[in-house]
Amino acid sequence: MLIKTSPFRPAQDAAGTPVQRVIDAAGGIILGKETQIRLALACLLARGHLLIEDLPGVGKTTLAQVVARCLGLEFHRIQFTSDMLPADIIGVSVYERDKGVFTFHPGPIFSQVILADEVNRATPKTQSALLEAMEEHQVTAEGETRRLPEPFFVIATQNPTEQVGTFPLPESQLDRFLMRIELGYPGREAERALLAGSDRRTMLAALAPVLAPTELLGLQKQVDAVHVAPALLDYVQAIIEHTRRSSDYVAGLSPRAALGLVHAARAWALIEGRDKVIPEDVQAVLPGVAAHRLRPAHDAQRRVDVGAQLLAAVPIP
Repeated sequence: MLIKTSPFRPAQDAAGTPVQRVIDAAGGIILGKETQIRLALACLLARGHLLIEDLPGVGKTTLAQVVARCLGLEFHRIQFTSDMLPADIIGVSVYERDKGVFTFHPGPIFSQVILADEVNRATPKTQSALLEAMEEHQVTAEGETRRLPEPFFVIATQNPTEQVGTFPLPESQLDRFLMRIELGYPGREAERALLAGSDRRTMLAALAPVLAPTELLGLQKQVDAVHVAPALLDYVQAIIEHTRRSSDYVAGLSPRAALGLVHAARAWALIEGRDKVIPEDVQAVLPGVAAHRLRPAHDAQRRVDVGAQLLAAVPIP
């Protein structure tokens, strides 16, 4: 039973919430992918960064742009290429002869939402330019540290690493992303509606923000207030400990991953209209939080669904 003083609404009343308006607006452009939209929104409400990985042409960039527009925040798209340098992202100091001083010209990283498109087409050196920004919301250039705007999100897309012209993201970079999701091919009905409907780029250009920045900040505060019972934490710890003991993985999940799992579960509960986390919330976000952090120890397991494997291996207490 929900506490009467709770600021949250029961799940059956979630249809009229600001969160549901974002889901509906995004679902009008990204057809048949409501679960992925909810996961992307949960990631951002939990103040995390999102990685979208899939084949070219399935809507990764479109989903990132739709989410950024719906949130009503300033965003900048960075197209990553093999010849890109860190200064192209962070910025550079230029000498002004008239003033006799160097003036820093901020790069595109100084935006509230960064769309890092095809991030794994850049070299590891350039990829590392995002590490400090994603972890500490600041960048250091030429000996000076500069704060990034708040809120600050990175939504990155990447193609499968087996494709030509890609550089695998190192584990330290992957761990900065709270969640990784895949889109996959659309269902038959969704693809038919896509073929018969309006051009997605035209619809995207006409998409108006659904949330004001103050509403987004308010939702993030509500996520922090979602209750997590001790028994639920036992379940999370059982999952984390299983990954560390199991011989199926090279290394287990880190404390950062455990915190991310709890934050993401809180955000999912809020999206569902609840003021407390239940095991199903953890199960809903677990594949997105854990799969990109766990590397199978054996070649035969490379294609195993890590999320499903964990859910089957660790029962609810």
